[in-house]
Amino acid sequence: MGQDNLQQHQRLMTTSYVFMFLALFSIVSIVISYILARKVANAAEAEVWMHAQALWVVRSTVLFLFLAAFAALWFIPLFFYYWDSMLWVKACTVIGVILSVVAWLYLLNAWLVGFSKYIKNKAVF
Repeated sequence: MGQDNLQQHQRLMTTSYVFMFLALFSIVSIVISYILARKVANAAEAEVWMHAQALWVVRSTVLFLFLAAFAALWFIPLFFYYWDSMLWVKACTVIGVILSVVAWLYLLNAWLVGFSKYIKNKAVF
């Protein structure tokens, strides 16, 4: 029974890491990654390193969503046509692009660190 749970948790975490990688290209898959990792994080019989991996994915996805939402706020002035010629709108756009790159690089780094530790069957934290 315990071996079956371990294999199920490993499948869920592997799928979660796959969707976390796909989130680098589409933000929709980050929600799937969060849900799969949360299943493992809430499991009472999960091993310690597997539980740490799940919490790592959950924390990384939530932080990425907050960073992406904050970066998206800087693009709001672009929706107003009459403001497009103003310098502060271009500055907001540049800041938004920089913050979007920071959010993307954060998710890439979190994925690389987490997946490398997952392959070694070690805790991330």
